[in-house]
Amino acid sequence: MSEHITIGLVSISDRASDGTYEDQGIPALREWLGRALTSPWSAETRLIPDDRATIERTLVELADVAGCALILTTGGTGPAPRDVTPEATLAVGDKEMPGFGEEMRRISLNFVPTAVLSRQVAVIRGKSLIVNLPGQPKSIRETLEGVRAADGTVVHVGIFAAIPYCIDLIGGPYTVTDEAVIKAFRPKHAIRSA
Repeated sequence: MSEHITIGLVSISDRASDGTYEDQGIPALREWLGRALTSPWSAETRLIPDDRATIERTLVELADVAGCALILTTGGTGPAPRDVTPEATLAVGDKEMPGFGEEMRRISLNFVPTAVLSRQVAVIRGKSLIVNLPGQPKSIRETLEGVRAADGTVVHVGIFAAIPYCIDLIGGPYTVTDEAVIKAFRPKHAIRSA
């Protein structure tokens, strides 16, 4: 039995937040989650600049006030001086979840050698899982969903396969996915019948 989940979608970009160009991160996340989740969900969206204090304040507000069980950020994870999303994320977390960053870089290395420059991290804050995603819509989809062969078979599972069970473990809502998009993994004892 699935439950409603509130998901924070945070796009971090100086130029998109000041209107220089249209944000692509939040629309890409909404589109992918709309295909991937069969559970009822709603989004709390924020478009903010690459500013560490603003990022920290936004993540705390989404976790502690808005009650988001999952917060996905996009942007600000490279080596440039203004890229401070990982530092802000680590500063507000109670526990680091290093496997997410490791796996996102491994997935991206299937496409570009510069994936090693990415500094994405994931943390748990209270009952919220916060995950830094890449900035480009194509990369967002690949990291969440995984890598598929030409015939559509999954050759490298995306990180979202582990997210519903992680949310279970930290006391969040039971979330169900469309297995044609991404099959959520749970041990047999943790699977609820429909």
